[in-house]
Amino acid sequence: MPTTFLSRFKIKPGTDAEFCELIDAMEANAAREPDTLQYKFYRLEEPNAFAVYESFTNEEADVAHQQNPESAPIIARMIECIDGTYTREYLYDVKG
Repeated sequence: MPTTFLSRFKIKPGTDAEFCELIDAMEANAAREPDTLQYKFYRLEEPNAFAVYESFTNEEADVAHQQNPESAPIIARMIECIDGTYTREYLYDVKG
């Protein structure tokens, strides 16, 4: 069963340019992962607020995405930009 969620978070003031560069790298890596169905960042209306929509074939694919050695240094830099923590909202198929 697919695992799909939306994560919302804020970044620290002054980190916008760096964070946006990291987004490009993360989206490119995710596009090469065979079990990643969708992975896309969005800017939210509130200043410094972002969301990432993630969908994987299953929970194991989500874990594999997080442990992808190509992404690990990018994720570490992204975490340094995040102001506080994030919220993860799981999304479920209406008919599923």
